[in-house]
Amino acid sequence: MTRLGTIFHPGLAPEALLPAARAADEAGLDELWLWEDCFREGAIASAAAALGATSRVRVGLGVLPVPLRNVALTAMELATLERLHPGRTIPGLGHGVQGWMAQAGARAASPLTLLREYTEALRLLLAGETVTVDGEYVRLEDVRLSWPPQGPVALHLAGEGPRTLELVGALADGLVVPGGYPPQRLRTVVGRLAAGAAAAGRTRVPEVTVFVPCAFGDQGRSRVEEHRREHGIPASEPVCEVWGQPQQVAEGVARLAAAGADSVALLPLGDLGPREFARAAGEVGALLASG
Repeated sequence: MTRLGTIFHPGLAPEALLPAARAADEAGLDELWLWEDCFREGAIASAAAALGATSRVRVGLGVLPVPLRNVALTAMELATLERLHPGRTIPGLGHGVQGWMAQAGARAASPLTLLREYTEALRLLLAGETVTVDGEYVRLEDVRLSWPPQGPVALHLAGEGPRTLELVGALADGLVVPGGYPPQRLRTVVGRLAAGAAAAGRTRVPEVTVFVPCAFGDQGRSRVEEHRREHGIPASEPVCEVWGQPQQVAEGVARLAAAGADSVALLPLGDLGPREFARAAGEVGALLASG
């Protein structure tokens, strides 16, 4: 069954995170996803706080921009989270928004090469291996974690371009899809993932997590239309948001599940606070579970 979660938007202040995390946990949601938008909350610190404040919900990092961190540091941080809260962290990696990477002095000439080298090295480090590599971007000499995770860690990558999707299919355990994908486009993405996996000789296609803007309530449609205007999305673009009462939202999530989504994370739109939004999302989860 498709997993359901919510997103903590980094437009909210850090002190709003713990109530949102506890609300997602109490509502029975499967996942809480964090965004590491520059220059707002740091994802690792936020994930540690959210995991420590909850007992069961999994926390997704959607996503860590790899140009900002040395891969050894990322391995250390992810290993620590995994050992403290086994099986509850979903690491996501991505190119980062290129304008932000330039602002931080970290923009790579070849983001795809960096992501490939980074993912390969990170997987080896998290597996407890001693890693020496002299790549174009990633350079390590006899690096080994003292406290690697005690089990496998599934790495998710984010991206939209055909070459990135091919890379995800070849290397990753999952794909993080940004908001705004209608079912038809999602089917195309899943097909490209499958092709990338097959080309790499893999029998398992990476799972897919989709971020979906969501507005609960009778005014949901108008809030979605407002969101589109704010972000310059033409009204003629295919519908990729969900809105309305929990039953209507559940139907929209089910359409994405049928198109290949293994996990759907709802991005709150509208005036509901984190607790109210989580409760409504919990109702959606119950409807999906009941078929």
